[in-house]
Amino acid sequence: MHGGSASLTVLALILTAACSVHADRPPTSAIERGCQYLWSQQAADGGWRSRTYGLLKSGQSLTPFVLNTVLQGCQAPAGGVDRALAFLKRNTNSEGAVGKMDPLLYDYPNYATALTVQALGRAGKPVSPMIDWLLTQQFSEVHGWKRDDPAYGAWGMGGEPRVAPNPGHVDLSMTRHVLQALAAAKVPSSDPAWARARVFVERCRNPDGGFYFSTVVLDANKAGQDLDAQYRSYGTATADGILSLLALGDKPDSDRVKSAQRWLAEHDRPDGAPGFTGEAYQRWTLGLRFYYAAASAEARGASRLLVSSLESSQHLDGSWRNPEKLVKEDDPLIATAFAVSTLIHAKLE
Repeated sequence: MHGGSASLTVLALILTAACSVHADRPPTSAIERGCQYLWSQQAADGGWRSRTYGLLKSGQSLTPFVLNTVLQGCQAPAGGVDRALAFLKRNTNSEGAVGKMDPLLYDYPNYATALTVQALGRAGKPVSPMIDWLLTQQFSEVHGWKRDDPAYGAWGMGGEPRVAPNPGHVDLSMTRHVLQALAAAKVPSSDPAWARARVFVERCRNPDGGFYFSTVVLDANKAGQDLDAQYRSYGTATADGILSLLALGDKPDSDRVKSAQRWLAEHDRPDGAPGFTGEAYQRWTLGLRFYYAAASAEARGASRLLVSSLESSQHLDGSWRNPEKLVKEDDPLIATAFAVSTLIHAKLE
């Protein structure tokens, strides 16, 4: 008995020393450096907060966004995940929504709640109240929307349910994230939310196989229109379209998915989002760089050129930053989480 205890003590000391060496070892890859940066920015209460944008200082949408990234392939410091999950629990209201703790300034509730569902799922935690709330947010017959309405089947920013005929902001990106949350929570295929959502997603699909952003907020279609008034396909919307189709249950080799992936393959670029032609639209190529990298890597894999472009643009502290501020990617938390997600998906190929 005493000999066995001594052996166990020695083994424990060896393992402790090994863990200490590993913890002290400088990160050797771009992913490790990015992960280390993201964890270094976690607040004592478990949240991640923007130091750049006031709307994101509450941490309600940034926390599940960053947590989803680090849960996919980052080594966590002791207690880091538990603190983040506790933060999300404190910021989930009685309805099951995240992002509504300040009644005067909502923090993207549909997006924040959808990402929380995915994070909790990865951590093996229950998500039913959040799923129930997300389903109430769909533009459906319950709130007076008809199949012919451009917003039908989609999700917007979230808050109080939008009643016809006033949709507010509606887009494919928000809808994609909710659909991925519903898929992660294994909402039955018989639920009518899926059929409604397909109506909206198909409306955003172009004959060339690509996708555009919104059937409702027409100025938000960032690539503009062709001469025949068709809204042009572009990179981020097309990646969102693929991920929406996959969440809806399309197989990776389905005609719809493959045609959208061909569009990405034919237009792909390593330094920004493709699909923007004409001087009026050029800023979007750089402005959407990191969102496009992450979404396209998840939708079809990352090219070696894309990986090299990210690795060469990483800052010494492990972060990434976009000099273009169009979609808040100048915030290093946002750019870095997107970049790390891209590299993780590239590694998983």
